[in-house]
Amino acid sequence: MAAGIKDKVAILGMGCTKFGERWDASPEDLMVEAFNEAMQDAGIGLDRLDAAWFSTHMDDVGTGRGGTPMSIALRLPNIGVTRVENFCAGGSEAFRAASYAVASGACDIALAVGVEKLKDTGYGGLPLPSIGTLIPQWYPTVSAPANFAQLASAYQAHHKVDPALLKRAIAHVSVKSHANGAKNPKAHLQKIITEEQVLKAPIIAEPLGLFDCCGVSDGAAALIVTTPEIARSLGKKDLVTFKALQVSVSNGWEMQSNEWNGSYVHTTRIAAQRAYKEAGITKPRDQISMLEVHDCFSITELVTMEDLFISEQGGAIKDVMDGFYDADGKIPCQIDGGLKCFGHPIGASGLRMLYEMYLQLQGRAGARQLDDPKTGLIHNLGGQPSQNACSVAIVGKEGI
Repeated sequence: MAAGIKDKVAILGMGCTKFGERWDASPEDLMVEAFNEAMQDAGIGLDRLDAAWFSTHMDDVGTGRGGTPMSIALRLPNIGVTRVENFCAGGSEAFRAASYAVASGACDIALAVGVEKLKDTGYGGLPLPSIGTLIPQWYPTVSAPANFAQLASAYQAHHKVDPALLKRAIAHVSVKSHANGAKNPKAHLQKIITEEQVLKAPIIAEPLGLFDCCGVSDGAAALIVTTPEIARSLGKKDLVTFKALQVSVSNGWEMQSNEWNGSYVHTTRIAAQRAYKEAGITKPRDQISMLEVHDCFSITELVTMEDLFISEQGGAIKDVMDGFYDADGKIPCQIDGGLKCFGHPIGASGLRMLYEMYLQLQGRAGARQLDDPKTGLIHNLGGQPSQNACSVAIVGKEGI
C-alpha cells in the first residue's frame, strides 16, 4: 500500500453557510459566503491560492459546468479550477483532490468548495440524473427512499430482526440527530422531535417514514489546505491534519452476482478498511472519537455503523438503542445534526461534514462541543446501496 497522506496536509481554514431554504441567495452568493469565512479563518490573501476544486452536481439549475462559475464568483486569481462530481460524494472528492495536490508538492495552498441549490429544482426529494447509457434501464422506476428501504428490508431479513425493533432503532437515530441539530445555528432543521412522532409519521417507503429521510436543502462549504510547515509559518497552532482519504466505487459486482445479499454497503467496508490501514487505526471502536456519516436515511446510518466496523455485525441496533452514538455516548455521531437536520445539497455535503469535524477538533463547536475529541471520521456515500461511490476520510489533531 502507498505511504498515504497521514499528517502531510493540514486544514488552514474552513467556512460553511447556513443550510436551508435560501431563496434569497444564488449559488454564487452561497459560494462567496462559505469562501469568505474560510479565507478569514485561514488568514491569507487570494494571491496565496495555487489551485481549486469545485464540487457541484445539478448543473441545470444555475450552478454551471466547468470551473468558471466558481472562479468568477470568487474572483480567483486565474488559478486552475477543476469541477469534480461523484454523486453525493462530490464534496469529498473536492477535498481529496485539494489535499492530494498539497501532499504531492504540486501546490502549497489549495481550495475546495462545494455548493448546491436544490430548492430551485422543484424536486420534492433528491433528483435522479442519468448515470450512464444503459444503467438506468436496470431500475427505471427507482427512487432514493425505495432503494434504501430495500436496504432496511435486507438487513432485517439477514439478521432476523423484529421489524418493530428495527423501526424503533432507526427512530432513535433520527431523534438523536434532531437533538444535536437543535443546537446548531447553521442547520436547516433546528427542532427536537420525539420517538412517538417518528413512529407515527407518514410512510415514505416501508419501513421509512417522513422523519427517516433527510430533506432537500441549499448550502455551500469551503476548505483551504496546506502543509503543516506552511500552516505553522502562518502562525497556526494546534493543527488539524488528514490521517486518511480513501474512496471506493462500485464496479457492478453488487448487481451482477448472487453474492451480495443487499444488507450492507460493500464499498463502505472497503473504503473503511483502507482508511484505517492508512491512518494506522487497528481498533476503530476505541480510536475514533466522533463520526459524521452519510445519513441520507436513518437506516443508512445504522447499517454504516457496522460497515465501518464500529458496531459488530448485527450489533448496531443494540448500540443505537444503548445510546452509544448519542452526544453523550462513547462515539457521538452526527453531532452537528447530520444530513437529517442540514438537508442534502449534494455537492456541499461532504465538505459540510468535514467542517464539523474541524470545529470540534479545534474546540470551536459552541453549544454542541464534545469533550476533547482527538479523531473524526467522515463517511460520504454517493448513489444507492447497490451502486455507489463511497468516501471515508479521517482527520485528527496533529501527531495523533
